[in-house]
Amino acid sequence: MKIKKLSHHIIIVALAITIIGCNFFEKQIIPLKSVTDHFTTPIDAQLLLDSTRIGRSTIISNLDVPWEIVWGPDNWIWFTEQGGKVSKVNPRTGKKKLLLEIQEVFRKRTTGLLGMVVHPKFEHFPYVFLNYTLKKEHSIISRLERYTYTNGVLVQPKVLLEIPGNTGHNGSRLTIAPDGKLMWATGDIGPNTDNAQNLKSLNGKILRLNIDGSIPKDNPFLGSPIWSWGQRNVQGLVYGNGNNLYTSEHGDATDDEINLMRRRGNYGWPNVTGFCDSLEEEVFCKDSTVVLPLKAWTPTIAPAGLDYYKTDIIPEWKNTLLLTTLKENDLRVLKLNKEGNAILSESILFNRELGRIRDICVSPIGDVYLSTSNCDWNPSDGFPVDQDDRIVRIFKLNDSEYEWDDKMLQVETNLIQDTAKSNTSKGEMHYRQYCSSCHKSNGEGVAGIFPSLTNSEKVKGSKEELINLALYGITVNMKKKLGSLYDQSMPGFHFLSDEEVAETLTYIRQQFGGDAESINAQEINDVRVKIDSDD
Repeated sequence: MKIKKLSHHIIIVALAITIIGCNFFEKQIIPLKSVTDHFTTPIDAQLLLDSTRIGRSTIISNLDVPWEIVWGPDNWIWFTEQGGKVSKVNPRTGKKKLLLEIQEVFRKRTTGLLGMVVHPKFEHFPYVFLNYTLKKEHSIISRLERYTYTNGVLVQPKVLLEIPGNTGHNGSRLTIAPDGKLMWATGDIGPNTDNAQNLKSLNGKILRLNIDGSIPKDNPFLGSPIWSWGQRNVQGLVYGNGNNLYTSEHGDATDDEINLMRRRGNYGWPNVTGFCDSLEEEVFCKDSTVVLPLKAWTPTIAPAGLDYYKTDIIPEWKNTLLLTTLKENDLRVLKLNKEGNAILSESILFNRELGRIRDICVSPIGDVYLSTSNCDWNPSDGFPVDQDDRIVRIFKLNDSEYEWDDKMLQVETNLIQDTAKSNTSKGEMHYRQYCSSCHKSNGEGVAGIFPSLTNSEKVKGSKEELINLALYGITVNMKKKLGSLYDQSMPGFHFLSDEEVAETLTYIRQQFGGDAESINAQEINDVRVKIDSDD
């Protein structure tokens, strides 16, 4: 009898603990009553859409390259910083709280603490999934790990999967599918681009896992986490309407992409970039049933974070993909058709105002949050500025609460290249579009990564050798032959016309090579013919 009573009391206590736990969790959630309720940060910009006025404000600054920002279960923004910290910030007050610091994070170039996703059913699965790089002896490893949220911190790390990593092209984005599976976008860890087409490699893929790290039985390949392949370097991953899964992916010299992911889909890299628009690509696309992108950009824009906008708060953005860019330093609004399988239009906001924008998230009430990436390894010209890096809020301005400020007012624009000015030469325009993100507008490059062009013997020396480099780039094998002078691969720009290559190289030689002799289109053509005949 005593045993029965004791069991009964245990059950009551357990239920009480459960109820208290749920209530405690609910008390942490701050209800959002209106678009502007309780927000205290000042507005630093206003923008007019078709009929909606939106504002921009900074909610927190002086961050260490916030890589991933997500809307948390407590209505705070949870975010990773590349150096190894996971924190959350109250978007109304800017108050920050540290949740976790991972000591073994390896950080160089684009390695570090990267992707994160919070389980959408947090009250039942209080899990946070993280992707970061570490070193094991002389190898870089990309680790997928699960943490449990308890008493305001992240504890109980569980390693779900480890794959090879590199100092670049690690991918890293994470999301939870509508069916509860964990989706992980991995990079091809170039320059070994063959990983993307190799089904024995987990790099250059979208992987699908159970939340305990096991492999779902209904995956495309028995015993494999591979969901799709042929990815180069996914930087955005989000589900939209109708369970459509979208990615934003870095191209090489051409064709950054937005893709609609399909189960068992091959997305072509490295055999196909963008659409199948060359003879070689057409053959591969036909043989391998390549899934074509919804959109591709040449010149490249370095697409980064991606989110889906579904609310009516900003009606112009309903049913759009919101995309941030690193190279172009802007926010892009990509209008989808009803089915979500085509992009109908594109417009740009905040062009060159915030610098590199790494990630984006949308709150349940339709506010948009952006994180800048100006203190990373490859800042844009003029950045970082004071108090970078930041997380900023973009929100609808109610006319009854906010007056017009013409000094702040901007207008959303269609695609306008700021390089297309009458006083900009064609060579300078091509240089900005294809070269300056690595070699910088002043030609100084990035120390230890991208070589300086200023007074370089390669720039002012042999025309034929410079043309060869411009047309065909620097491959892994060429790097070994050239030695330590080049520690970063360079794509080839053979897709440009002879005239465009000549204009670009002439600008480079005269701007950075001590006014070296110009190069003409015939000289470009002569090198192409010679290389083709040697082959």
